[in-house]
This record gives sequence, C-alpha cells and structure tokens, in this order.
Amino acid sequence: QVQLVESGGGLVQAGESLRLSCAASGNIDSINVMGWYRQAPGKQRELVAIITSGGTTIYGDSVKGRFTISGDNAKNTEYLKMNSLKPEDTAVYYCYANIQLVGWDSSTRYWGQGTQVTVSS
Repeated sequence: QVQLVESGGGLVQAGESLRLSCAASGNIDSINVMGWYRQAPGKQRELVAIITSGGTTIYGDSVKGRFTISGDNAKNTEYLKMNSLKPEDTAVYYCYANIQLVGWDSSTRYWGQGTQVTVSS
C-alpha cells in the first residue's frame, strides 16, 4: 500500500557532499514525521535527522551543522543534504515516514530499503 523509495547514495571523498531523497507513494492521507537513520557495519542504528510536517527539525549530534533535512509536503518527499562528509559517515541510510493511510485514524511507520553512502578518506 505504501512505498518509500530512496535515491542519491554513492561513493564520495571526504569533504564532499551528497543529497539523499526519499519519496513516499501509495494510499496516503497524511505524513506527520519523516526522517533518516543510518547503520554502519557492527554499529547500532543511529538517528540522523527528523522533520515534522510543520517544519520542525531534529538532528543527531554527529551531523549537526553539516547535514540539512528538508521536505516537500506536496510531493511526500524528504531530502537530506550532507555536506563536509567524513569517513565515519559511511553507512546504510534508511528513510522512514509516519504515515496515516486514507480511511485510517492512526499512523504507521514505514521504512525505505536503505541506500549506501561511502566516504573515502
């Protein structure tokens, strides 16, 4: 019923930038929160950034000042602009969205498939 499709990952050198996108599609009534987590090999999943439908943003400590999350409510899409990338940013990045389906009275969290970001030193 709902699909989250991520794009924009890849291999870059330290100091460079990337922009990730995550587009939600399906029988969507509303989205109240979208965000990104990441997971590096051997490490726990880590919060990267969150954005609410009202535009409030929250960032993980390790990315504050370097990453910017934004959203396009009309397109049900979120973006993560990553600047000044470091090798320690290497991970699989997963987007998520808390979505209320048409005809439902509560929201459910959906996840994207993940996109690899690799930063070489």
